[in-house]
Amino acid sequence: MHSASTHTRRSLLRNRQDGGKVENIELFFDLVFAFAITQLSHGLLADLGWDNSLRIGLLLLAVWWVWIYTSWVTNWLDPNRPPVRIALFALMLAGLVLSASIPQAFGDKGWAFALAYVVMQVGRTLFFLWAVRGERVAMVRNFQRIVVWMMLAGVCWLAGGWSEGSVRLAWWVLALALDTGGPWMYFWVPGLGRSSLQDWDVDGSHMAERCALFVIIALGESLLVSGATFATHAWDGTSLAAFITTFAGTVAMWWLYFAIGAEQGHHSIVHSAHTGRQARVAYTYMHILIVAGIIVCAVADELVLAHPAHADNPAMVAILGGPVLYLLGTALFKWVTATRAYPPLSHAVGLVLLGLLCIPASQHALDAMALSAATAGVLWIVAIWESRSLRKK
Repeated sequence: MHSASTHTRRSLLRNRQDGGKVENIELFFDLVFAFAITQLSHGLLADLGWDNSLRIGLLLLAVWWVWIYTSWVTNWLDPNRPPVRIALFALMLAGLVLSASIPQAFGDKGWAFALAYVVMQVGRTLFFLWAVRGERVAMVRNFQRIVVWMMLAGVCWLAGGWSEGSVRLAWWVLALALDTGGPWMYFWVPGLGRSSLQDWDVDGSHMAERCALFVIIALGESLLVSGATFATHAWDGTSLAAFITTFAGTVAMWWLYFAIGAEQGHHSIVHSAHTGRQARVAYTYMHILIVAGIIVCAVADELVLAHPAHADNPAMVAILGGPVLYLLGTALFKWVTATRAYPPLSHAVGLVLLGLLCIPASQHALDAMALSAATAGVLWIVAIWESRSLRKK
């Protein structure tokens, strides 16, 4: 009787012989977050002020944290098992509520955003504890610690959801500090100790592919924005030039991540002696900058397509800020996964060039399309430089 029960419990774990295959249910789950990315980009586009940018950044961190934690869980659990599938469907429902409430998360739907977030974070962790009951003690203890952190952060999320204005922001900043700080503290809990990197023995191939697919989702938002905005404007020479410029920038971003970075990261984590460390630093944290950069670039693309000959200061910041975030994120990602002594020189030079573009941008010496073309050019310089330098090796 005990043996049969143990077998059933263990059957919820992923078969590590499948090569880290991403299942269809995981891709289905990601569609909710495609919606969330759209909501975030539209929310930023509606108001490029610093206050709203801070709020959108906070919401992006929350959305990413829900998604990446779920990816960690499906790295261990088999999504093809009925209980795991049902849990993912439940998370999708809560995720739709979370995404739908984003535009009014700092308005009258703050309680809905907070409640959906807490249900996803705490509920998923409790499900995992149920799924691995009877498993090795280290795995169970790890998630016991995590659920304590999730519940503590959840109290702050809910307190913020039922507060208003700056009080809500303060509660949610504290909640995110707990959420993002947990892994750095190894989820230390009095009486339960702290987790170790050995407790986070993920399938590196699966983790790398999951994050690469999320980058594709975010890049898809840029393409959708470009296509949809271009379709609604007159197809004259200026609009066509702006369309080609924004498309070139998006392709450059794809090239910078997928031509070298994604494959390098995949190889690094698969062959790492500490896959947990790579998964935590390179994929859980570094990818936040990459995704943020893509979202800001999507907003900038829409601004350029709508007003190619004009850009105010907030628009200039978006046109420059998106590539800066993206290039910084890919540089750090490649630095960590390649175990270099320093970040890629090509990316460092690219960041310097983007910084130099701030001078004419601040003086409004470049219009929106010219600045967009310049940033796209910088991204292509970095991509070509990196490709040629690695080919020589």
